[in-house]
Amino acid sequence: MRVSRRLAVFGANGATGRVLVGQALTAGHHVAAVVRRPDEFPLRHERLDVIAADVLDERAVDAAVAGRDAVLSALGVRAGKQPVSVYSRGAANIVAAMRRHGVRRVVVVTSAGVDPRPYSGGGFLFNRVMLPYVTRVLGRTLYDDMRRMEELLRAGDVDWTAVRPSGLFHLPAPTAYTMVEGFADGMYTAREDLAASMLALLDDDRFLRTAVSVVTTESNPGLLRWIRREAAARR
Repeated sequence: MRVSRRLAVFGANGATGRVLVGQALTAGHHVAAVVRRPDEFPLRHERLDVIAADVLDERAVDAAVAGRDAVLSALGVRAGKQPVSVYSRGAANIVAAMRRHGVRRVVVVTSAGVDPRPYSGGGFLFNRVMLPYVTRVLGRTLYDDMRRMEELLRAGDVDWTAVRPSGLFHLPAPTAYTMVEGFADGMYTAREDLAASMLALLDDDRFLRTAVSVVTTESNPGLLRWIRREAAARR
């Protein structure tokens, strides 16, 4: 039986964050959606507070975390060659605020790209060309900062779980996804399954202080369709 909690959701206005907030409200939680531009956030609900804050602003993060039972982070930035520090600096501010306010539980999104491995269904193009290019070139600074975030959590004393999805896409509703510690041999993760897994982890102590992979095992798009979908979504 799930318990109603007061949750702070960072990155709430992203593609995963919106799904996460919606599912949390449906599950009966009270949600503080932490966003930089509250006027752009589309959801409204009696159990929803939309808080204007930048995760790099220590005081704003402190105010957003105060009075919460747990923190969920769906922070995300686009891959590129520029330096990235949002994940690690944001996590440092979140953890510091959690300590000040006695909040123990945090679940963060990182990526399968922090520990890239070939997939059995990936084939030559994906495993030997796309995966190395994305993880070592295009998204190198992004994945490096995700690793720094995981290292920061590992060195601290809060009850954390890092969720590492594979290639993200949308489905109408959550599925019977697979969640395992470490690497999962699946190329795709529906954002709906990612959000559902994050909420499920609040009631599951099996994966405290570790990284888990979440993969969708049905209705996957296939490589070319996934590339077209995600390219269209970024326009």
